[in-house]
Amino acid sequence: MTRALVVAAIVAVSGLAACRQAEPPSQPPAAQAEAAPSPTHFAALFAEFKPVTLSNCTFERIGDPNDGGYVMCGNLLSRGKAAYSYGIAYTDEWGCAVSRRLGVPVHQYDCFDTRPPACEAGTPVFHAECVGPARVTDEGRVFDTVQAQIARNGDSGKRLIMKMDVEGAEWPSLLAMPDTVLSRIDQLSLEFHRVNDPKTIDVIRKLKETFFVVNVHYNNAACDPRVAPFPAWAFQVLLVNKYVGALDTAAGAPGPNPLDAPDDPQMPDCQAVAPGQAFY
Repeated sequence: MTRALVVAAIVAVSGLAACRQAEPPSQPPAAQAEAAPSPTHFAALFAEFKPVTLSNCTFERIGDPNDGGYVMCGNLLSRGKAAYSYGIAYTDEWGCAVSRRLGVPVHQYDCFDTRPPACEAGTPVFHAECVGPARVTDEGRVFDTVQAQIARNGDSGKRLIMKMDVEGAEWPSLLAMPDTVLSRIDQLSLEFHRVNDPKTIDVIRKLKETFFVVNVHYNNAACDPRVAPFPAWAFQVLLVNKYVGALDTAAGAPGPNPLDAPDDPQMPDCQAVAPGQAFY
């Protein structure tokens, strides 16, 4: 997210989870770190994020009009019995909208900004805790796995809707998630960061065993030609469970989604022209 891209540099050093924090400097340390891997790594990872077309998905933007908004399959949300929103920073329009719509609680996680956000007509359950690959306390902040958090909330057997924007902690957190947990998530909206780690390819390939990559949008606050063919080193991805989504085998790769919007409307945009093509 544009409010906290600098936190990714901290995550890269510590390996722990992080949530949204302060505004990034003009040249975020995380962006500088992205230049290290070879172009071969970036090209292989970029190819894994090629989206597909679903025949039964009606796109809808949920949450904020810019940063904090996520494109989802609105008509495929109805089975969700609980929502999980990771990375809050005192605002969670996405979680509140899903909670209101489905009449279910939204479990909100953030251990950096522990102020519970307002949630009109929703059912928020705020946890002053972050997500990570293991349970640990670091500088007084508690981190735990998605699996443990879901179990503690009594949601292990429920169909879930999930959003995760945790500034680089998504990679180790997702890699630690058992397939049995992933299989219970109908839709997973993610913002990925730090595409330089070699394990990133392992993570997305693992996710694609359960999910379709349905929509990709690049964060224009993280545009960086050094990560080509990625236009930016942070980007939002919609994953839809293969049990829920129906692949349209006759359709080609989808073009730009008109519901996507720049994370920062005051900055120039940078998006892939089409899957596998150069960026502008």
